[in-house]
Amino acid sequence: MKEFDFRSFHVRGMNADDKEKQEINEELKVLYDSLSEEDKKDFNEQLQRFLIRELSSIKSMYDGAKSSENIN
Repeated sequence: MKEFDFRSFHVRGMNADDKEKQEINEELKVLYDSLSEEDKKDFNEQLQRFLIRELSSIKSMYDGAKSSENIN
């Protein structure tokens, strides 16, 4: 199974302007279109896992900040 580095795209996109974000999205589309059907399945599964981890991390930070506000 091929491993995809979604974090590198994510980090690049965090501080990118709109034009750079479009370029990153285009890179991802070209990459995806170049994949075999099996690799596309792996890509989608890995992307879902990455997004779940990122959302979970954001929620954890949010909950921590929220509970800190309640203490003060």
